[in-house]
Amino acid sequence: MPGIQDQTGPLRRVLVRPPRVEVLREWREYGWHAEPDPVRITEEHEAFREELARVEAEVVCGTMPIDGNPDAMYPYDPVLMTDRGAILLRPGKEGRRAEPEALGRDLEAAGVPIVGRIVAPDTAEGGDMFWLDATTLAAGRGYRTNDGGIAALRELLGPDVEVLAFDLPHLRGAADVLHLMSLTSPLDADLVVCYPPLMPVRLMELFAARGIALVEVPSEEFETMGPNVLALGPRVALALEGNLETRRRMEAAGVDVRTYRGDEISRKGDGGPTCLTRPLLRG
Repeated sequence: MPGIQDQTGPLRRVLVRPPRVEVLREWREYGWHAEPDPVRITEEHEAFREELARVEAEVVCGTMPIDGNPDAMYPYDPVLMTDRGAILLRPGKEGRRAEPEALGRDLEAAGVPIVGRIVAPDTAEGGDMFWLDATTLAAGRGYRTNDGGIAALRELLGPDVEVLAFDLPHLRGAADVLHLMSLTSPLDADLVVCYPPLMPVRLMELFAARGIALVEVPSEEFETMGPNVLALGPRVALALEGNLETRRRMEAAGVDVRTYRGDEISRKGDGGPTCLTRPLLRG
């Protein structure tokens, strides 16, 4: 049965937010590595949407304006999708606090109900969570998602969903973005791509207990978002161009790897294919 408490089923419907050229000048304030080119970023996002449409997914474009925020192009973080509807999160990055309500209006316009909200002082970002299966949510506890946010998720999701929390590494500290999905992405019910040196031990143990195999990202491809991969379906993946060894290893594991150019939409703002999308329906 189609739903969205599933990270790797065939992608049927997905929301994206095309870049708004007028907010790109705020790139320094949001920690981007370089100034995005307004023409190339628009072209890259159009090509990215075409890649999503190639798997016959309905691509919904969110358009609710969010002033002064280039990060709004990354709609995975402000909400968590459930089979009942969307939970509006509260980002740990203060500059993104206006995104959940704006994205919520985009979702309502697309017919997706809002079923809950994370409120202050709790924080939670979508990049810190993914569905292990329809009744199990993995959540990373780090600088963007706190204990209160995880507790609130448990309450909102109710007794039918188990929320498993995993401590994230400090790495470069609170000023840098390090989500759970910066370290791993599901490729199928029994396969993930990940960077083992920074993975939470208990999550690695859980993968082993569940018989989930690993595609290991080499160290030289971690910083270039090797672990950030979007499943378009079981063992069908969309990845950022480059990271050739990670791609070779995924293909050796039976994954059909498609790639997109992301010099502007991904590399400059540290947002990979998962970050650029909010899947709404799979199966």
